[in-house]
Amino acid sequence: MKTFEVAVIGGGLAGMIAAIALARGGRNVALVAPSSKEDRRTTALMDQSIRFLDRLTLWERLRPAAAPLTSMRVVDGTDRLLRAPTTTFRAAEVGLNAFGYNFPNKVLTEILEAAAAGEGNITRFTDMAESIGVTAEAVSITLAGGETLTADFAVGADGRGSKLRETAGIDTRKWSYPQSAMVLNFAHSLPHQNISTEFHTKHGPFTQVPLPGGRSSLVWVQDPAEAAARMELPLPELGLLVEAQMQSMLGKVDVEEGVQLWPLSGMMAHRFGKGRIALIGEAAHVFPPIGAQGLNLSLRDIMALADILCDRAELPVPADAGESFDRKRRADIMTRTASVDILNRSLLSDFLPVQMLRAAGLHILSAIHPLRNIVMREGIEPGRGFRDIPDALREKLKRKKA
Repeated sequence: MKTFEVAVIGGGLAGMIAAIALARGGRNVALVAPSSKEDRRTTALMDQSIRFLDRLTLWERLRPAAAPLTSMRVVDGTDRLLRAPTTTFRAAEVGLNAFGYNFPNKVLTEILEAAAAGEGNITRFTDMAESIGVTAEAVSITLAGGETLTADFAVGADGRGSKLRETAGIDTRKWSYPQSAMVLNFAHSLPHQNISTEFHTKHGPFTQVPLPGGRSSLVWVQDPAEAAARMELPLPELGLLVEAQMQSMLGKVDVEEGVQLWPLSGMMAHRFGKGRIALIGEAAHVFPPIGAQGLNLSLRDIMALADILCDRAELPVPADAGESFDRKRRADIMTRTASVDILNRSLLSDFLPVQMLRAAGLHILSAIHPLRNIVMREGIEPGRGFRDIPDALREKLKRKKA
């Protein structure tokens, strides 16, 4: 029987990054993860997440395949009586070259596979976890091939159907939305100028995000029946619909092969850790692909976990590390999940006061620059906007005295 300090169960983006972060933090890690499946989606990571990848020496390899997001534009694409103004948020307003970067998941997966294979503190097991036992002293994992390993601590990165979460007896709250998300990449004849545009429609967001060159990715949230019908269209016809929805901002659109459709739902675990386990990524939280929050939230899970497990890596993993993780992550996860849920439901609501509040909110953000800055900084890194208020006030006072 092989023994490790930490076992990471799950080989998606969150699981691979967690294993690398903990290994480079000094822990001996077992990565229980079958070979990755091809992922045609793209991901936008914000500045805080990019800095974390940079600390793990992963960013320089990813950078050539990533497009910077220098501006984010919100357009009210509804035909309702009360429409919000078009609002553009620019990274330069908060002193950044880019809010973040968008890249193909396939490229990051290849980089992570190579990094994990070359990391001396990681032992990879490609069999699935067949059964898991959790005690106050250790976690035991029996693999599908019959091999058993033990660890002082286990990290569940095994998705929304997490076996580790189920074994630990942690319940979840689940909900669904009357929406489906169409995910695709497309080429376009006009340059995107590193601007991401989100159209708010009556069925949900239609979000274009730049990729390198004359290409962009798209998440189009739609009525499920309409989305299913559009999936049957030839790509040139679908391209015409995308171009029309974008008001021809990017010129002629050519949709690429590999269009995918995902029903939208949400899930949140009642606890994110206890005893000798922690849950990260979609084992802990699932919500619609709105506002580039999914993997960014998962990376904050990993940052918190690395702080707890690697701060004193020369010492044994504390028996209550799971409780520490749960306390550290609860506010951020609950706040982000609620904000995405409220935004999504506000787009679906025909209730006039809700429409008024949404339109008024964008009016205020468009007009009041200090508030815009706080919101932008909070979107990049929780707590950053409020932490920066004293510095902003001091800078304003300096300018007045000058």
